[in-house]
Amino acid sequence: MTLAMILGVAAVVLLVLGVIFGLILGFAAKAFAVEKDPREEAIAGCLPGANCGGCGYPGCSGYAAAVAAGKAATNCCAAGGDAVAAQIAEIMGVKAQTSVKMVAQVQCTGGCRGHEQYEYVGIRDCSAAARLPGGGAAGCSFGCLGFGTCEAVCPFDAIHVIDGVAKVDEDKCKACKKCVDACPRHIILLAPYKTKKHVAITCSSKDKGPDVRKVCDNGCIGCSLCAKACPKEAITVDKNLAVIDYDKCVGCGLCAQKCPRKLITVDGVVPEVKPAAKAEG
Repeated sequence: MTLAMILGVAAVVLLVLGVIFGLILGFAAKAFAVEKDPREEAIAGCLPGANCGGCGYPGCSGYAAAVAAGKAATNCCAAGGDAVAAQIAEIMGVKAQTSVKMVAQVQCTGGCRGHEQYEYVGIRDCSAAARLPGGGAAGCSFGCLGFGTCEAVCPFDAIHVIDGVAKVDEDKCKACKKCVDACPRHIILLAPYKTKKHVAITCSSKDKGPDVRKVCDNGCIGCSLCAKACPKEAITVDKNLAVIDYDKCVGCGLCAQKCPRKLITVDGVVPEVKPAAKAEG
């Protein structure tokens, strides 16, 4: 048998084997196919396609599959909000679930600028800077490093470093948590907007008052004046830091009026202190 004949026979054998294996794979695909819930595709079509992970699932397709399987609520899409939740609820044939608006909140005002431990020269990235001695150049170990790691991961262009500190655009923020997870100092959290006026204590320092004053111009010193002023007992001081219980807060802003450090904001602004009422007579 010549070489040409051998090669010809080998080619025919390979062709036959290819056809056989193709038939086997085709049969297996049909025999073991998992029927897909048509609602899953319909839900995926409602989602914005941001794949931000704010829902807690791996992308929009993962969330759609979880909802269709009854493993996830209809209102978990941070980017879509109540409008998308209503569409998903209609597909699932259930009552629409509303959700409380959540917004990323940077727990630092940048008051530590000017109190750096040393001059940082290196990669403009917070995660890289945080690996250096002292966890970065910022004098306050709880302060924003200001290199924009959070800004780089935000899929909605909702957070930017301004004057050395990260600031959130509340109108753009979809509460996807990417900035929360990316911050090496863990000073970004999600806060619920449950009142007409949103009150925020933008500080993360748990140092004692005298130590805070050395490294920050307006960090919380744990004086408790805000807690004493709150008529709803919505503020407590835990480990030298004032913390708001948003289930109790009504947005009155009295705490902000009493804060000696001008740290507490109402709708993103430090309110002017109202002068005390003059006694009659």
